[in-house]
Amino acid sequence: MSTLPTTKKRIIIKGPLMSRSGYGEQARFALRSIRSRSDLFDIYISNIRWGATGQTAATKEEETFIKETLRKTQLYIDQGGQFDISLQITVPNEFENMAGLNVGYTAGVETTKVAPEWIAKTNESMHRVITTSTHAKNVLEQTRYDVKDPQGNEIKGWGVQVPVAAVNYPIRKYTAEPTAIEFTTSNNFLVVAQWGPRKNLENTIRWFVDVFRDNEDIGLVVKTNTVSDSITDREVTSGRMQALLNSCGDRKCKIYLVHGELPDTSLAWLYEHPTMKAIINIGHGEGFGLPLFEAACHGLPIITAAWSGQTDFIYSLSKKGKRMPRFIKVDYDINTVQKEAVWPGIIQEDARWCYVREASYKRALTECLEKEAHHRKNAQILQDHVLTTFTPENQYEEFIKGMGLPAGGARDDDNNWLLEIEDIIKDYE
Repeated sequence: MSTLPTTKKRIIIKGPLMSRSGYGEQARFALRSIRSRSDLFDIYISNIRWGATGQTAATKEEETFIKETLRKTQLYIDQGGQFDISLQITVPNEFENMAGLNVGYTAGVETTKVAPEWIAKTNESMHRVITTSTHAKNVLEQTRYDVKDPQGNEIKGWGVQVPVAAVNYPIRKYTAEPTAIEFTTSNNFLVVAQWGPRKNLENTIRWFVDVFRDNEDIGLVVKTNTVSDSITDREVTSGRMQALLNSCGDRKCKIYLVHGELPDTSLAWLYEHPTMKAIINIGHGEGFGLPLFEAACHGLPIITAAWSGQTDFIYSLSKKGKRMPRFIKVDYDINTVQKEAVWPGIIQEDARWCYVREASYKRALTECLEKEAHHRKNAQILQDHVLTTFTPENQYEEFIKGMGLPAGGARDDDNNWLLEIEDIIKDYE
């Protein structure tokens, strides 16, 4: 065993750690990964807001830790303190140089290319980047532009110059607790998505009504919001839903709107509800697809397209080692994003993403009911796969490795582990 004194590395985690959002989940996963080796890291936190999303999604213990660490961080910064490592959970155009070793953690983009601002800020500020999926990793690595340097010289194939790793989330399975939602239908489907251009909710609902218009025993449960979980947002979202349903014409099938904050245990109840046949996602793309992943953890069949982030977990290997789809496939095409989805600095005007085919989606809905036993069996196989593959221990270790740091350091050799980190930081100076 080494006799060198152990000195923890000061790491600042900057991200929306208290946000009820996808990036909030990322930030808390990152924090848990670092805390899994808190014997080696001296942790500091810079919390940021994420749009208008609600707050306090952390566990009680975690929330207490975050608040105490925020106070500790402010005091340390006021005293002029510096950091060895920064871990920044945000979109790449907000990356900054904060420490000796800077690591960015992003969901990337759900399209086929990233904005040039992302490349510039990544190359300028980061030493490594972690993404939530293979799709996000590939898009960040493969986007290339022909640009000119400050002297006017043309640079062809300019892109990200730092290592990029993909690390998936750990399992998210909760004990189901009933919530005050009453179904009058015995065959239900579920959608969990914020109402925006990328999620394709209008077609999800409209085409569902087309298929089951005359069936009064079939329902679609739509867990959604427009911006936040506020009462005002509920009124806006309810108005949008009513206008959409009015445009669909007469129907007997039921549409249930679920708005507002739901605890994880209530979502688990929805995933495991005996009337629930499948979760649906026919959106244009996912950085990972957390609701689909949660549904898989609870054994609910999945209806989706084989494109973007969810492809990391909706397959499993057969006994012969063949990659097998464990979901109900919806065919799709890749085309240019809609004008209303363009977001300067985030979603490029010439970027492309997934458009599911209407006929294929409608076929998937009916097939889900007609071959329910088959799809339940596939969902069980997928559940077993994700619960054994994406354990917290595995994913925490993968995250540390994704940061470019030595993972799985032996507890009796922590000094050498810390020296390795020190050498890595020096390499970037």
